[in-house]
Amino acid sequence: MVDKSKQPFRKSKLSFRRRLPPIGSGDRIDYRNMSLISRFISEQGKILSRRVNRLTLKQQRLITIAIKQARILSLLPFLNNEKQFKRAKSIPRTTGPRTRNKINSHIPQLNQNSNLNSSSG
Repeated sequence: MVDKSKQPFRKSKLSFRRRLPPIGSGDRIDYRNMSLISRFISEQGKILSRRVNRLTLKQQRLITIAIKQARILSLLPFLNNEKQFKRAKSIPRTTGPRTRNKINSHIPQLNQNSNLNSSSG
């Protein structure tokens, strides 16, 4: 009987599925190919990095050029404004009203004092 602790460590040969490349050999990287280009843009309209896209360096350069050309020709927005407007509404503005209240609170007191002085004189 062979002692299991003395056996050499063997990696289990699990078969792993190799991920398919996101761009097929027949796909043309072009600014007009919107279905292809839109896969490499985030929800905010940013170009995703090469590591996220799993592209080669050459493919990433071509995708970047195609996205920029599509933006210039108004086929793609430069950024997606919908998310930003929603975020801007949720942020409370604290600086504006505070300074206005301080200024406005001093003005009526000055006016009341000046009215008293003018009516007594």
